[in-house]
Amino acid sequence: MMFGIRKRIQDHLVERRIRRTRLVTKYGQCNIEFGNMKCGNQFAFLVDFWTTFVEFRWRFVLFFFTVSFILSWFIFGLLWFWIAWSNGDLTWQNPSKGHKYCVENVSDLITAFLFSMETQTSIGYGVRVITPHCSGAVTLIITQFLIGSIINCFMCGIILAKISIPKKRAKTITFSQTAVICPKKDFLCLMIRVANLRKTLMIGSQIYGKLLRTTMKPNEETIIMDQVNIEFMVDAGKDNLFFVCPLTLYHVIDKASPFFEMAVDTLHKQEFELVVFLDGTAETTSSACQVRTSFIPQEIMWGYSFLPIISRSKEGKYRVNFSNFSKVVPVATAHCSYCFHNMKAHHLHCINGIDNREFEVNDNFKQPNMTKM
Repeated sequence: MMFGIRKRIQDHLVERRIRRTRLVTKYGQCNIEFGNMKCGNQFAFLVDFWTTFVEFRWRFVLFFFTVSFILSWFIFGLLWFWIAWSNGDLTWQNPSKGHKYCVENVSDLITAFLFSMETQTSIGYGVRVITPHCSGAVTLIITQFLIGSIINCFMCGIILAKISIPKKRAKTITFSQTAVICPKKDFLCLMIRVANLRKTLMIGSQIYGKLLRTTMKPNEETIIMDQVNIEFMVDAGKDNLFFVCPLTLYHVIDKASPFFEMAVDTLHKQEFELVVFLDGTAETTSSACQVRTSFIPQEIMWGYSFLPIISRSKEGKYRVNFSNFSKVVPVATAHCSYCFHNMKAHHLHCINGIDNREFEVNDNFKQPNMTKM
């Protein structure tokens, strides 16, 4: 029992360490820090205050929303109290019977605050009302109305912008937890599965990847986070994907591919990160969004293939079984890309800790009219 608990703790620590070393998490967040920024660069965040507010977390937005209204009500309440005090309208000033009030029934600081709130929110209960005897009061009520309208528009715009932010649409697009390397037709390919969880399409979808690694130049220069382009495609091409059902993306491992020099026994010893991007426009809102995920060498399985998840029922209706979305099965695959192109023999690979032995094949996928992706 103690050995099992110790192993779980070690696995958890290893997972946390891997998560910290990622540049891009599995859910698309960028794990990077900015240090030693000049004051002038930080001032640019205040100049572009709209984007700064939109990028704030919800708890800060709600805090600024509450504070902006309460603070404006309080500041204008002090001004209304000052106007009432300067005109002798307060109770402790003992106004005469024929006294002309600037604002009726504003007798102390609390009633001034209530009148400020009623004015800015257009509640107007009718007990506290402005009179035409003070030009300063008329000017102040116009000023408060204009400033209150600006605050309303700004804060409501921030909330609407955060609700409709494009990255929320990206939450409904998911990638497989692992990538696989196996033969596809006459090529050795690295394959990734992606699915759109909504029935509405992503228009003009494009898929591409970047391989991030540290490289050494001949002049002993070290380049951290060197980026190499990785081409992904589906059977119908690589641009304007018909993204109505889950797709299997593949990258051909040829001599131009950075995976060409890797093999089944050296893949997990490499240090790189494969970042995959999917760009598109949401059909419902016409907003452009980008979905990102990443794969490290331990998440790439050599000699495995994804289980099929698309089939047709007896009624002719297409069906997607998401229980097999990330599940894989071993297939005969060469040990390396060179072996694939120069030797005919392929072998089944079984790597401890990588093989998914708990997959279940749905009976629906055994039918002769099964559609494979």
